[in-house]
Amino acid sequence: MQEFFGFLNISWQTVVMLTIGGILIYLAIARNVEPVLLLPIGIGIILTNIPLSGLTDEHGLFGLLKKAGIETELFPLLIFIGVGAMIDFGSLLARPYTVLLGAAAQFGIFGTFILVYLLGDGWLRLLPFSLKQAASIGVIGSADGPTSIYVSSILAPELLPPIAVAAYSYMALVPVIQPPIMKFLTTQEERRLRMPIKEEKVSQRMKILFPIVTIIVVSLIVPKATPLIGCLMFGNLLRESGVVARLSATAQNELINIVTILLGLTVGGMMIAGQFLKPQTIIVFIMGIVAFALDTAAGVVFGKIMCVLSGRKINPLIGAAGISAFPMSARVVQKVGLEADPYNHLLMHAAGANTAGQIASVTAGGALLALLL
Repeated sequence: MQEFFGFLNISWQTVVMLTIGGILIYLAIARNVEPVLLLPIGIGIILTNIPLSGLTDEHGLFGLLKKAGIETELFPLLIFIGVGAMIDFGSLLARPYTVLLGAAAQFGIFGTFILVYLLGDGWLRLLPFSLKQAASIGVIGSADGPTSIYVSSILAPELLPPIAVAAYSYMALVPVIQPPIMKFLTTQEERRLRMPIKEEKVSQRMKILFPIVTIIVVSLIVPKATPLIGCLMFGNLLRESGVVARLSATAQNELINIVTILLGLTVGGMMIAGQFLKPQTIIVFIMGIVAFALDTAAGVVFGKIMCVLSGRKINPLIGAAGISAFPMSARVVQKVGLEADPYNHLLMHAAGANTAGQIASVTAGGALLALLL
């Protein structure tokens, strides 16, 4: 009878996973927490944990999607084309110094990587993680879901489900995670520092050259980042070229929407009870929040240094936007700045650091691949 009726095969692990899937769907619909991805992930979790469904078999729906989109790294790369088409790098080009803030905010990736490795196989052996698994966990700090998925699918595919869920969940929680750290590391006087509101003009020629030059420079420095940076900048070139409006619109809408659905279902479909409900999963979520916190702190601290060096012309809050959670982090900086001074508009400056963080996180992911492959 157990071979025919799914309910006869339900275990406590199955019940837990079905509950987790339901919680993600609730958060997506009732709380509007990253619904574009959490909704398909939640449904994927429920479907894959229905006993005897066969969805995870080699020729089942999730088995095929995993093989076609995750093992080939196709899904995250296609999403990057759409993300690139949606990003305006004008704020970064108008304020080149924000590149440094984007780079500084990647400290959480490498700091968490080193921490997990030292606590794992590297030294104390307190955590059950290898060198490649430690690197994959550190990439959660990129605050970039596609980069986290891309790197972990190569280095530690067995940890991909919890890493993907942690990355997207913490991206949605940026408005909760960042403000306390920002306020702790800055004074009221620093948060009140005003920066020019006037937007500097950036020529269309520069916007067109930027993605091309970025591909060449980043790829020559970190060749392993070429697929990521190439797809991101190709999408941006579609946007800025002005001659392929239909392709740009497709990348921003149909392409990214279709791939997001498939990616979300596939990630959820990989969260099988017996493989997901392990102590490792809890540790991944804990270290993920550590990575986010270190990223934010490093960005703000570097912002304070730039504030001093610039003669107090740079508000250190914008350093927090150096993480890759675009555009949420820039909006958080704007909100915290307005709380300190209702006339303190930091959004355009923070957007420069935020888009710089997008490029820096991709480069950091490629650097880890170069070091460990």
